[in-house]
Amino acid sequence: MSHDHHAHAHSHAHAPADYGRAFAIGIGLNLVYVAAEVGYGLASGSLALLADAGHNLGDVLGLALSWAAAALGRRGPSDRFTYGLGSSSILAALGNAVILLVVTGGIAWEALWRLGHPVAVAGATVAWVAAIGIAVNGSTALLFMRGRGHDLNLRSAFLHMAADAAVTAGVVVAGIAIALTGLAWLDPAVSLVVSAVIVYATWDLVKQALHLALDAVPAGVDAAAVRAHLLAVPRVAALHDLHIWGMSTTETALTCHLVMPEGHPGDEALAAITHELEHRFGIRHATIQIELGDGAEACALTPEHVV
Repeated sequence: MSHDHHAHAHSHAHAPADYGRAFAIGIGLNLVYVAAEVGYGLASGSLALLADAGHNLGDVLGLALSWAAAALGRRGPSDRFTYGLGSSSILAALGNAVILLVVTGGIAWEALWRLGHPVAVAGATVAWVAAIGIAVNGSTALLFMRGRGHDLNLRSAFLHMAADAAVTAGVVVAGIAIALTGLAWLDPAVSLVVSAVIVYATWDLVKQALHLALDAVPAGVDAAAVRAHLLAVPRVAALHDLHIWGMSTTETALTCHLVMPEGHPGDEALAAITHELEHRFGIRHATIQIELGDGAEACALTPEHVV
């Protein structure tokens, strides 16, 4: 007869900071600036300004996605969504990355066309309108700077706005150069260069967001080190069915089976194990099943290829 003991313990992290005001300010500033860029872009004939307006509009959508995900992540679990809605932040980060790449691709495509069909551009107008954008995008990015290190959703919002600041800086350079030289091809050329920089800077965000969406081990968590740590726990003879994944862009979960032939270690020992998982690896939600491994009934999930 098998003797299976199940223990589920998790520690609750401090509630994530509420960035609602930051999102509201960022969306408001960018909507006003998008309207100004479209007007001056059409008046001056600048692709760079219109492209930057399109990019800013994409960022407004991205900020809205991130804001919605942050709000949903604070909702508690329900009968249907037993983990809550924290994983919506993963979808928002992935959506942000896709939006950023699609909009940038559109900019690059139009810029390539403009290289073969130069259009006269009012360089001075382009430069001063874009200079305002640096302040708008830069200040919005600063609103999310503190949270970008520990939350991929906030990092995507930060990267969106920082990328816009880079685009806008490129537009300023193009406007000044056009005003001084009259070379209209500088406008699409700068757009291409900045587009390439954005794609390069965004690629890591795309990979991390996609990995989280596929339940990969979150970046910063060493699965081999976690396995070694659990196997070193006193009285643990073996370990199997280990899974580590992101429940959201800020919270990591773990499930595993620990084989302990000497018997269940008790709730206090399990609490110590989960505490160490959080302290050492940032894993705040751990579910551990204890098995005696007496051979009477082998666990069906013991083989590594079984999930």
